Amino acid sequence: MTRAFHNPILSGCYPDPSICRVGDDYYVVTSTFEYFPGLPIFHSRDLIHWQQIGHVLDRASQLDLDLIRPSGGLYAPTIRFSQGTYYVINTLVDGKNKSGNFIVTATNPAGPWSEPYWLDDVEGFDPSLFFDADGQVWVTGTRLNEKDHYTGHTEIFLKQIDLQAMKTIGKEYILWDGAVKGAVWAESPHIYKVNDYYYLLIAEAGTAHHHAVTIARSKNITGPYEANRGNPILTHRHLGLDYPIVGTGHADLVETQNGEWWMVLLAMRPYGGYFYNLGRETFLAPVRWEEGWPIVSPGTGRVEFTYAAPDLPEHICDTEPDRDEFNTPDLALHWNFLRTPREEFYSLKERHGYLRLKLRPEKLNELANPSFVGRRQQHVHFAAQTAFEFTPQSETECAGLVLIQNNKFNFQFVVTQNSDREIHLIKCVDGVEEVLAKKPTTDGMIYLKIEAHGQEYSFYFSNQPGEWQTLIENIDGRILSTPVAGGFVGAYIAMYASSNGQASNNHVDFDWFEYIGLDSLEKRN
Repeated sequence: MTRAFHNPILSGCYPDPSICRVGDDYYVVTSTFEYFPGLPIFHSRDLIHWQQIGHVLDRASQLDLDLIRPSGGLYAPTIRFSQGTYYVINTLVDGKNKSGNFIVTATNPAGPWSEPYWLDDVEGFDPSLFFDADGQVWVTGTRLNEKDHYTGHTEIFLKQIDLQAMKTIGKEYILWDGAVKGAVWAESPHIYKVNDYYYLLIAEAGTAHHHAVTIARSKNITGPYEANRGNPILTHRHLGLDYPIVGTGHADLVETQNGEWWMVLLAMRPYGGYFYNLGRETFLAPVRWEEGWPIVSPGTGRVEFTYAAPDLPEHICDTEPDRDEFNTPDLALHWNFLRTPREEFYSLKERHGYLRLKLRPEKLNELANPSFVGRRQQHVHFAAQTAFEFTPQSETECAGLVLIQNNKFNFQFVVTQNSDREIHLIKCVDGVEEVLAKKPTTDGMIYLKIEAHGQEYSFYFSNQPGEWQTLIENIDGRILSTPVAGGFVGAYIAMYASSNGQASNNHVDFDWFEYIGLDSLEKRN
């Protein structure tokens, strides 16, 4: 029986994937923007089952995200391997103290990774590395060149790089500015050598509905490059706004040890209209070479939800449990913070079996690092719940759960203090907050639950396990989607605490957090 797999291979906000193979092992990295740690790295041996093994940038000394705007920060990374060393090249966008392109290295992809080597002589964004058979190493990237052109015109450049000195050397070459006349945002370049040709794979048209993958080739790495007459080799822009997979692009190629070729790429799954709260996700598609050019998803030319599995031995990974009991020395790898933490605002040690968050003045709606420990929404239908102990000491203090797209578009589902202890649901749209519902609650352990069924989000609370009371149901969740909120990220669900601009010595203790995807259940029903 032929094995099959289901797309996406990484669900939730895992955009801009890059892949490399080392022997029988495969590694993928993705963008993280304003979230810390930066650049999750995943391992697989069959291209289907992926396990996160770390983050490329997990130390504050490596990554300064202070005051980073939403969807600034870490853009598209590239991962490559050569002679015992792993390389990730990346761009930090709109950093307040440092911005630009950099390289980090490691001998173990799980880390530790080096401090960044800043490439001050490499401008632009979306850099990539190519290791040629003659020992030369090249860096390629994207930069705006709107002068004498048009808005959104970019060009792909190439330079040789000395990885010992971490500096470029020699002449710069302009390779391409896209396949379509008037193309905008020709970006995310990768170079491959296949037989006698160098192939330049790029994305075009911006990372939204008109996104596309195009390719050109040359007998010389420096060009000139001949565009494929079949370009784009992949796009879904002609399939309509109601197609279930949209925005396909930003791809990288890998050849298996058995000679198959596969493409990783990003795409979105809209639901409830053209809204995609899960953000841009990582998909996998087969590739076949014909007459010197790659054919993506032969037979259909579009990314499918289901394919026959790669010709690789099945390798099922360990998965994270649905419930995190917070009884380990370190946070699980799927937990993230907003921007770089500069103080210890959480602890797994002060009370064993609990995640303690300190209340601090920083707020969710600021460009700050609040007391926030979050994970991606990874399913159209899901249930998330938690149990925690918290006694607010003033009307400015709150703790609970949040759903966030960015600092101006979010929901805060929190316990706070007015004359009595209350539970509030606060909706923030374009920075303006509105209390949608509030109810009193008693002292002691509090249980909160969020259920999403498509774009309808419902909020429940309890003082006893399983005895749920409704705070409010069927709230429109479209504010958590890029078409409403803007930017490049997907929705996060987080444990959160704040004293909202005031000093505080208070804390909240989360006993556990549970996240369950309900997509398969919804399909059965």
